[in-house]
Amino acid sequence: MYMTQESAWPRPLAAAPQSELAGLRWVLTDIDDTLTSDGRLPAAAYAALEALDAAGIAVVPVTGRPAGWCDAIARHWPVAGVVGENGALWYALDRGARRMLRWQAQPEAERRLRRARLEALAQAAMAAAPGSAIAADQPFRLFDMAIDFCEDAGPLGLEAAEDIARVFRAGGAEAKVSSIHVNAWIGSWDKRAGIEALFAARFGNFADLASRVAFVGDSLNDAPLFAAVPCSVGVANVAPFLAGMTTPPAYVTRAEGGAGFAEFADALLKARGAVPEETAA
Repeated sequence: MYMTQESAWPRPLAAAPQSELAGLRWVLTDIDDTLTSDGRLPAAAYAALEALDAAGIAVVPVTGRPAGWCDAIARHWPVAGVVGENGALWYALDRGARRMLRWQAQPEAERRLRRARLEALAQAAMAAAPGSAIAADQPFRLFDMAIDFCEDAGPLGLEAAEDIARVFRAGGAEAKVSSIHVNAWIGSWDKRAGIEALFAARFGNFADLASRVAFVGDSLNDAPLFAAVPCSVGVANVAPFLAGMTTPPAYVTRAEGGAGFAEFADALLKARGAVPEETAA
């Protein structure tokens, strides 16, 4: 079931209650076109990550990007962990022990068995959308295939992306559309499942803590987390995807991409200064 554009439109971020923002203790965020703008991580977005970390807010990127990227993000960014490949894995650096903690949703032997099938489906999917291509970051992936329709290829538009996704789904794979890639895998995970696994290992039961968690995203593959927390936020460039979401974000920023994330972080930090801790708890 798809929402109508009118019913799917979120409220402005300015409408979020100060007490709701002040009570947040975790911020989950997509990366591409949420933290980034035009393919780059702007200084304002990275400064927002630093400011949230300094305020004791645990930030966790939740991305379709590959395992290889996630290792670097977990090591070098001011984050509490990272969920990658749309929920297939999480990495978190225990800075005190100087040890990387890793989890994956599928045993290695099973992953290898399913790789050939995914690769065959990828060829058929690209044939359905001429001009698409295997994503440049594919060599660094463990679990999924990423078909580029709007990063280095194209841009081909959402209709072509849905054509790609349909081929994967017809072949028995899961497929999610981001703002740049179609990610496909053979398994039962998504971004929410990956976050639930990370929380269970590091923080506690996700469902019990969801009222203290915000999620910021921009596209269709973010829908599971828009539905998972009350404080869900779309950056302004989420607009073209809203009609395809059964559960849209609750709020939307004025700015797009990294500037939108910085706008949200600023609102959260200002609310923490304005609302007494006992009210926010």
